[in-house]
Amino acid sequence: QLQLVESGGGLVQPGGSLRLACAASGGTLRYYTIGWFRQAPGKEREGVSCISISGGSTNYADSVKGRFTISRDNAKNTVYLQMNSLKPEDTAVYYCAAGLPQYGVQAMCVSTNGITYWGNGTLVTVSS
Repeated sequence: QLQLVESGGGLVQPGGSLRLACAASGGTLRYYTIGWFRQAPGKEREGVSCISISGGSTNYADSVKGRFTISRDNAKNTVYLQMNSLKPEDTAVYYCAAGLPQYGVQAMCVSTNGITYWGNGTLVTVSS
């Protein structure tokens, strides 16, 4: 069974950067669409960014466009989320998820369609 482990979270000042990583064990990520989601205190979980199997198709939430970049290295069985120009409102627990590729990146990010595996999350805190 595929297991996902997020890393790279932490405390960063506004305007700073972090790179999150989602590493898989027990299977390979290359057969799945991968997404990053986040949940802030008192708020519902939202899709941040999703990437297709090949990496050729991506989806971003409007709130992170131009600041976050998703990428994948199938050889390393890892997906990354580069987060730049961080804002206090980016504070949340960030989760990665693996989903069935036939649903597409937008369906996965917006409606969580096809998701079959979730990681346990990593906390990102943006504060001065």
